[in-house]
Formats: sequence, C-alpha cells, structure tokens
Amino acid sequence: MRVLLMGYGSRGDVEPLAGLARALRTLGAEVRVCVPPDEEFAELLARAGAEPVPFGPSVRSLVTRPNPSPADAFKLAPELVAAHFDTVAPAAEGCDALVATGLLPAGARSVTEKLGIRYVFACCHPFGMPSSHLPPPGRPGRPAPPDADIRTLWKVDGERVNALYGEALNTHRAAIGLHPVDNVRDHVLTDRPWLAADPVLGPWQDMTDLDLVQTGAWILPDERPLPDELEAFLDAGAPPVYVGFGSMAMRTSPDVARVAVEAVRAQGHRVLVGRGWADLAAVDDRDDCFTVGEVNHQALFRRVAAVVHHGGAGTTTTAAAAGAPQVVVPQIVDQPHWAARVAELGIGAAHDGPTPTFESLSAALEVALAPETRARATAVAGTVRTDGATVAARLVLEGISRDTPSASA
Repeated sequence: MRVLLMGYGSRGDVEPLAGLARALRTLGAEVRVCVPPDEEFAELLARAGAEPVPFGPSVRSLVTRPNPSPADAFKLAPELVAAHFDTVAPAAEGCDALVATGLLPAGARSVTEKLGIRYVFACCHPFGMPSSHLPPPGRPGRPAPPDADIRTLWKVDGERVNALYGEALNTHRAAIGLHPVDNVRDHVLTDRPWLAADPVLGPWQDMTDLDLVQTGAWILPDERPLPDELEAFLDAGAPPVYVGFGSMAMRTSPDVARVAVEAVRAQGHRVLVGRGWADLAAVDDRDDCFTVGEVNHQALFRRVAAVVHHGGAGTTTTAAAAGAPQVVVPQIVDQPHWAARVAELGIGAAHDGPTPTFESLSAALEVALAPETRARATAVAGTVRTDGATVAARLVLEGISRDTPSASA
C-alpha cells in the first residue's frame, strides 16, 4: 500500500506527519510526504525515513518576513491551491490514500476525487471545527465579539474561506472535469475529520457538531542525544526553566527574551532560552543562562523545572508527556485554548494575552513552579498516550483495505 501525507504549515503541522509517516512505514506501507520546502522539515522527515516532496513557499520566510499584511493571505491562498493540483496531484499518482492536514488543504480532496482514492482530513486540535455553541477562533487582533450570534460567526467564517480559496479551487476543478464546490470549508473538513490530539489534553466533545475520530497525538519518537554543551549546562546546577516560542515570530514582544530571563531569575531559577523563529538570545553573559537551537524536546523537557512556550499543540503535548509544568503565552488561533486546558488540568498557568511583562510572567511562573503543580504535571504525564500515530496508521491501512474490491470479495 502507498499513502501520500500532506500539510502546509509550521513545524507543529509537519512533525505530526513525520510521526505518522514513521508509523505507516513500520506497518509496511510506502509513504510520500508533501510539505513546505523548509530545510528543517526535510530533516524531520529524514528522521522518519520519508523523503519530502516540497510544495508552496517556505513557511519560515512567510512567518518572519517584515511588515506582514492581512492581504498576504489572499495572495497565498490561490498559490497553495495551484500547488495542490501542480505538485500534490502528481505525488498522489499510484497512491491508495491521501491524508491532509495543516493550513486548509483546499485542493487535496479534489485530487483524490480525480484519482478515485481515499481522502482523510486530520487536525491537531478541535478548536476550529464548526460548532453551534462555540465561535470560530478569533484572528489576531480580531477576537469574536462576546455577544455575537454563533451561527452568524460561522457563516461569516465560511464566507471568508470561500473568498480566500473558492475561485481558485473551482477554476482548477473545472480544468480537470470536476463540478464546483459551494462551501470550501465543509468540503475540505468532511463530516468525520480525524483529531490527532491526546484525549486528556484535547477532549473534543462539546467543541464541534462534527463526529471526530480521535486517534491521539501523532508523535515522532526522538532518540537524538542532547548536545554536550547543553548536557554540561544541565548538570551544572538545578533544573532550569526553558523559554521558547517555536515558530512564532513574537513581533508584539520584541523584548520577550529580556522579560523572560529577568522573570525566571527572580524566581531563583536558571534559564534555558530556545532560539526558535523569533531568534531569541541570551540577554547577557551570566553563566545562569544558556541558549539552544533545535534539540530533542522529549529528552530536554524531562530535565527542566518548567516550560514557558506559545501553546502549540506539539509543544503542549511534549511538555505534558514529560511531566514538565507549563506557562503558556498564547499567540494565535488554537493556542489560547491550549493555555486554558493547561490551567484547567492544573499542570501549569495560562498567561493572560500574548505579550508578557515582568509582572505578568512572574505571576504565571509562581503558579507553574509551585510543588502542587509539579505533582499534578507528573500525574497527568502518566495518562498521555504515545501511540496516536500507530492508531492513525492502522486506520489508514484498514480503510484502504475496505476500499479495495479484492479485499471484500
């Protein structure tokens, strides 16, 4: 069996695909993976034993570009739709199924329709699924009004998706002999999307009107050793607090490294700064602060006092599985929901808003570093599932078997 995986997005969208690719290969399937052309994504897939098929522009270049504009989305959307038909479609030739995730894969289902193969849409969080009682996630700077009619908000959300993708999608569909799509969002999501999130961390009941298939998070096991210099820093004193914001550019917090280092030091802890796409760095040359690039978080988070991060699904899950207390400083889309869930579970603190100050971050750190939070984080760690990618891989292959005429003969 041959499966095509695809997703356009940041590391939090690509690493789960690498985890699923590895699980599929372990079960004997051939795997192709369409992801953005960023070098770090190719390295991720190499660890999974899968060769990437690059499509679309570099995500890091988009995230870190100066002076981003809301109009950029209307330039990117048709470019990505075209990439589905020009790059993803040839990669899907000879495949039995396509699993799509990441930024709305507006052309993926059309590719499977034309080829007559199985299509699955998967998401890493349940917070953006259509709901009759929860509004769609607010866009940066444009949160949903608290008294707005939820049905109207979802209608507007669907109209915006159509405005972004509809014309380009239907032009390409017509070119390959397919009928037009009236509602792009619902067409892409299907009636039964898969949810690649841990059941304890990301319960979906009451979040959506759709019937989700929850597999658990798709985790790529990381056996890489920590760098020698990092090991030396960790061994030189008490566990530090890790501060890193992954793929977030942190434009609204240009001084976030200084704020975080000062707040952590005020709590009597050493600091470990993760550079990330914001390119954070140490603020001075004191030996209680160390800066790292991309390293094995699964190993590292088991050795820190707490993790201060942006609240991406992957980082939240990795910290929870390691038993590390968390401070979530949410920036966009699903991240406020992950922050709220961390606080609800008692495994950390949800920072109020995307821009930390010394005072606000200090208050959140006091919660995360309390002994009772550490105890609760340790307890919850034992409940986090690590087999989500295997569960999903088996479902993919079972679905292909059901769809194959000879399998039911």
